Amino acid sequence: MDFDVVLRNVRLADSGPDQPTTDVGVKDGRIAAIASGLGGNAREEVKGGGRLVCSGFVDTHIHLDKSCILERCECTTTRNPHRAMERVSAVKPTFTVEDVIERASGTIEKCIGHGTTRMRTHAEVDPKVGLRGFEGAKALIEKYRWAIDLEICVMPQEGLTNNPGTDELMVAALKNGATVVGAAPNYDSDRAAQIHRIFEMAREFNVDIDMHLDSGASAEELDTLLVCDLTEKYKWGGRVAVGHVGKLSTMPQKDLDKVAKRMADAGVAATVLTATDLYLGGRHTDHNVPRNVVDLNRLTELGVTCSVGSNNILNPFTPFGDGQLLRQINMQAIVTARGNDDEVKALWDMTTSAAARLMRQDDYGIAVGNPADLVMLDASDAVTALRTVAPVLAAFKRGRRTVTREPVRLHRP
Repeated sequence: MDFDVVLRNVRLADSGPDQPTTDVGVKDGRIAAIASGLGGNAREEVKGGGRLVCSGFVDTHIHLDKSCILERCECTTTRNPHRAMERVSAVKPTFTVEDVIERASGTIEKCIGHGTTRMRTHAEVDPKVGLRGFEGAKALIEKYRWAIDLEICVMPQEGLTNNPGTDELMVAALKNGATVVGAAPNYDSDRAAQIHRIFEMAREFNVDIDMHLDSGASAEELDTLLVCDLTEKYKWGGRVAVGHVGKLSTMPQKDLDKVAKRMADAGVAATVLTATDLYLGGRHTDHNVPRNVVDLNRLTELGVTCSVGSNNILNPFTPFGDGQLLRQINMQAIVTARGNDDEVKALWDMTTSAAARLMRQDDYGIAVGNPADLVMLDASDAVTALRTVAPVLAAFKRGRRTVTREPVRLHRP
């Protein structure tokens, strides 16, 4: 067989550094063959040299619409409260569709450069910003289809039941390209009413749900349990995710295990936004500061589908970031003290296979017939790649090269 691309002498994510290498052949945008010593001609050959090749990273939770606005926002003079939502809210009226496209393009290109090939971006709507953030994000779907598959989750960041006009904007976005519906009940005067309304929208438009939920310094008033109840009531299992859930990190393990079992049984997934949760959490105390980051390994062990996402980049919610998911998952491992090989591999899955499962991407993975969304990293295996935050050397979307990065060369005397 002749191929469009062959990646030679590479190792797959489930292979160890001591196992034989293989070749991956690509034709017509799909993986056509996986075997050692593939014959035939190829328009492009990539010499792997024993490096890791995996399916592209999956970012389940990012905010492209409000990335890179840090210099516009008021500086805070207090550590607590952080006032991130208020500081962003003050500048949202200045957003234009063109402005969102420009800022978000810079962010998504960084993500592409770090190997992300699938993404769910959250876009907020309310009377202050209208549909401009959503429309800016929507424009990126076609603009970057050559490198990344992008879907939009529309959400009410500043409240829904207490913010007249927001409900109508949510519905308008769902009628015009949003394929997931989100929530942020922490900022609503009636948290339960917002959650119920989001499930109504999901059922009306037959879309998945992805909520910002249960950020806080104690496990009181856990909205995740209501989400589990409604997920079961409406048979939406496997189609619901909750993000942040920092309250779970404050619970004794026996109590956490009960909630995790409830989530697993209901089919509710969890996403941790490690950089944001660390940055915003623990501000209620000036000593013995809690990490505010949920131990996703424990949730995974109990059957919950888990992912780690970028969330905010260069804005008051997270004034850091470069779109490198591998850095986020490395941070998650360090913060939750998960360092054994099996634990690290489970975390790796949270930006690859488990993240794809959360987004119901059934065609994900290195298998014959799947889209050739491939990333080569400067490491021999997945565990080493995560431990060292290995750089992406090449990326392909549907078999077309999208990223090239040269390995570091030392110029010795």
